[in-house]
Amino acid sequence: MKKNKIKTKKGVKKRFKITGNGKVVHKRSGTNHFGRRKRGSRKRALRIQNVLGPNDSKRVRRALGKTK
Repeated sequence: MKKNKIKTKKGVKKRFKITGNGKVVHKRSGTNHFGRRKRGSRKRALRIQNVLGPNDSKRVRRALGKTK
């Protein structure tokens, strides 16, 4: 008997990326608007992608349809 395929959650696919080493990264919040009132150092720090922890990354992988 054939198992059903797990569908990819499209919102998760747009927001998260799995690196070559298997880490799950995402863009930091607070970068879309109101850039004038934020200091340059803060804006540069927000450009760096954030790595998720093990529990959250497990949930994101499941939503992406990845088993490992």
